[in-house]
Order: sequence, then structure tokens, then C-alpha cells
Amino acid sequence: MKMTVLFKGALVSSAMIVTSLGSANAQACQETQFSSKNAELYLKAETEFITNGNNAGALAALQQLRQLELNCYEDSAAQRLAAAIKIDSGDFAGAARDFERMLASGIIPAADRTKTLYDISQIYLNADNQPKALEFLTKWIQAGGRPNRDTKWQLAVLNNKQNRNREAVRWAEEVFRDDGPNAARQVYDFLIYLYDDLGELGKKAQLLEQLLIKNPSERKLWDAISGDYYKANDERKAFEVQKAMYLGGILQTEDELMRVVNFYNRFNAPYQAAKTLEKEMNAGRISKNYDRLELLANLYQVAREYKRAIPVIEEAARISPNGQMYERLGRSYSELRDWGKAENALQQAINKGGLKDQGLAWVLIGQSRYEREDRAGARDAFRTASNRAGRGWLDFMRSEDATEAALVRFEAESLVQDLKSEQKRCKELAVFGPDQMPEGCSTVEGRIEEAEAAVAALDA
Repeated sequence: MKMTVLFKGALVSSAMIVTSLGSANAQACQETQFSSKNAELYLKAETEFITNGNNAGALAALQQLRQLELNCYEDSAAQRLAAAIKIDSGDFAGAARDFERMLASGIIPAADRTKTLYDISQIYLNADNQPKALEFLTKWIQAGGRPNRDTKWQLAVLNNKQNRNREAVRWAEEVFRDDGPNAARQVYDFLIYLYDDLGELGKKAQLLEQLLIKNPSERKLWDAISGDYYKANDERKAFEVQKAMYLGGILQTEDELMRVVNFYNRFNAPYQAAKTLEKEMNAGRISKNYDRLELLANLYQVAREYKRAIPVIEEAARISPNGQMYERLGRSYSELRDWGKAENALQQAINKGGLKDQGLAWVLIGQSRYEREDRAGARDAFRTASNRAGRGWLDFMRSEDATEAALVRFEAESLVQDLKSEQKRCKELAVFGPDQMPEGCSTVEGRIEEAEAAVAALDA
């Protein structure tokens, strides 16, 4: 194990031990060497541990040593060796406690205290004691420790494990800066998770977009960006992401494609919604059923693309279980003032049945006939409608007829009056002799009789 090698290496060299303890001696301990008997037991323990790999034998020798009276130098060396043996044996928690006791007792020289704090944190990491590992890493930094990239990553992860994400994100950001543009995906994902947890959606979006540049076809990145816009109630941006996914060929299922259609419609682009829906139905990726055809027709009509809507309505009408779509087709032809086709579609609607208001269909038929100057046929249709609208049309036509009759009578009576005025002028001119009379005077009486007969005929 890496930690075992690290700490064994720190203890197997007698020269290293002497140097370390020499520092301790300068600080607090005045002793500089073992007594002969104690040295024998210590060397036995060290030999069993380092040379023979006999940890049990080494601990037994140390146990004997500790039963003797030890000076400060001997006690420090014995504790260090005991900690190293525990690390080698996998007793990381025990080794960490030993080092903590050494720190507390002042055995560790001041020059080594900072490094020891770091070592303890790593021992606790191996013992899977994350709170203690974080505690000693924090103490190490407070004591002047300068973390490298890997230690910063440890700090980020440990803080996250302790639900300290505000501190975790600080260290993760430093790792990201250290790694630069080629940061590992693990770093991106961890930061994205932290930003999401802390509600820093702007920073999260920036990272997602950077990842998207690197991995433009990765679906979950697109979904994450779109989802964040949804959570932020920014449906417009969510739509733009969905549209980009559609144009990039990422969306494939019918539900996904219909989401794009509905987005276009929601954001007041019914024509684009209709074009997308029609394209995907023709491609077989969206079902071409009655409901979809009805939606397509609605979209084209809202977009005022009436001519484009008609073939769709015709197709829907053929598969419709009732005549409602034929009625709608009739209305569409009426909007285009194609009255003959309008009547034909409306007749099919009535014949197929299932209309919510058959009378309304007859009113529309009557209107189509009226527009084609088939007044008799229009009256028949309005009577058949037998509803308020039909009666209104009949009243309107009667009013038209009455107005026309009144106009004819007015013109006929006006003609009689004009002719009588002409006759009066002819009589006044008669004194000048027949040669001076206007040519029409000779026929005025006959014309008066014809005009009066025409008026009389109106009363018959």
C-alpha cells in the first residue's frame, strides 16, 4: 500500500530517526541516544519489522521496551516505530491516534508538525475516516501547508462528503483552474453537480456548454442544459436548446419530435410547427393519424395558410369516423370563396353524420348557393337549417327582395312621371306648330300607357 511504504520509509532509516529526534532534542528533549539495554530491544523490534517483516515480533519487542524506564528520546522513537508497524499491519486508525498523541505530547518537533498533520490526514483516509481526514487536512493548511492539485481534489471531495459544498466548490474550482482546458471529465461532472446543488445555474450552464463543445453529440449534456432552463422557468431558452437538438439530429422519438412541434406553436410560430409536423409525419417518425392530421390542419389555419390546410383536412376527413372534418373542409373552402367545393364538402359532412349542429352546415350550404346567385336553392337550404341563422338569412333575402321590388316600383313610377312631364312640355310647344315639336312628342302618349301598364303589373 502506498501509505505503508511512505511511513515505513520514514522509519526504516536509522539516520532519519536520529535526525528527526535530534530536532526534538533541540526543542524539548535533552537526551540524544538509547541506553544499551533499551537500544538492544529497540534494534530487535526494528529488525523484526524492517528486515524480517515480523510485525508481531516487532510489537512484542516494543512492548518489552515500554515496560522499561525510557528517556524522552527513547519514548519518541518507540512511538514512531509502533505507529509505523500499525500502518504496515493495516491498523490505520491506531497509527493515527499514536501520531495525534505524539503531537499533543510535544514529541514531534515544530519543524515536522506541519508535515505530520498532513500524514495523519492521509492515514485517516486509508482508515476511511473521512471526517478526521478532513479535520487534519484543514489543520495542515492552517499550519501553512500548501496543497497541490491532488490535495485540492481531496479537499473538494472530503468537504462534499461532509455536506460542506460551499467549501467543496472552492477547492474543485482550484483543481479546474490547475488542470486548465484539458480538465478530466470527472472534474467537470463534480463541479456541475456542486453548482447544481448550490443553485449556481449560471456557472453550471457555462461548464455544460464547454463540455458540449467537446462532445456535441452527447445527449445527456443537451438534456441537462434544457432541464436547467426549465427549472429556471426560462422556457424560451429551453426551446432553443430543444430546437438545436432537433436540427442536430439528436431527437429521435415521437414524443421528442412532438415536443419541438408544441414548442414552435407555444412560441407563436405555427407555420414552423406545421412544417415540422408535416415533415416528420411524411418521414414516418410521427404517426399520421386523425389527431395528428387535425393538429396539422389547425396549425396551418392559425398560420393563415388555408391552401396548405385543405389537403390535410381532406385526408383527415377521409379517415374521420364522422362528418365533422368534412364540415371543416367546407368552411375552409368558404374562406377561399370556392363556393362549389364548399357545398360539396358540406353535403358529404351531412351524409357522413355525427355533426354537432347539422343546421349550421345547411346554413353554410345556403350561403354558398346565395353567393352563386342560386337564390331559390339558398332559400331551400336556409329553410332546411330550421335555426335562427337560417331564419336570419331568409329575413335578409326577403328584405333584399322587398328592396329590389321597391326599387323597381320607384323606377317604374319615376318613368311615368318623367314621361308625363315630357308630355306637358310637348303641349306647351304645340303653339309653335308641328314642325317645331321634338320628335318624341309623337310617341309620348304611347310610352305613358306602357309605363302605366308596367306599374299596374307590379300590383297584380
